[in-house]
Amino acid sequence: MILFTSPHHHYVTPKFYTETKPVTGKVAPTWNYSTVQVYGTATVYFDPEEQATGAFLDAQLRDLSAHCEGQVMGFEGEEAWSVDEAPEGYLRVLKRNIVGLSVEIDRIEGKVKMSQERKPGDREGVIKGFEALGTDTAKEVARLVRQKGDRVGG
Repeated sequence: MILFTSPHHHYVTPKFYTETKPVTGKVAPTWNYSTVQVYGTATVYFDPEEQATGAFLDAQLRDLSAHCEGQVMGFEGEEAWSVDEAPEGYLRVLKRNIVGLSVEIDRIEGKVKMSQERKPGDREGVIKGFEALGTDTAKEVARLVRQKGDRVGG
């Protein structure tokens, strides 16, 4: 299993539950998060002397570099850096320090928990509470709570 988590997650204090806490007091702290689990069979490429490892790492280095040069940096054609510009001996040294991983995916599962299970008043309290914190993560969690709450009709 490989676990991917969102960079935007946060502890939720029961004080944010402005609808349930004053009426029943039946609240507890929790955590808002998003996660994806990928299940499958992994192949690890770690021996640079093995032909399969060399071919795999070559392809990964070329594909990743081309993607980042073009899509991340916006460089095209001769403006973009290419793996071919690095000396072969240098690439051999680098590949000894890289472990490649490929996964044949069998199943993907995910969960988004952003207070969508809460009553509308509690969700609004969570949104206001996070917005008041003022951090980038708290603002993004507030946005996600609002977005997920809108989807459940509330």
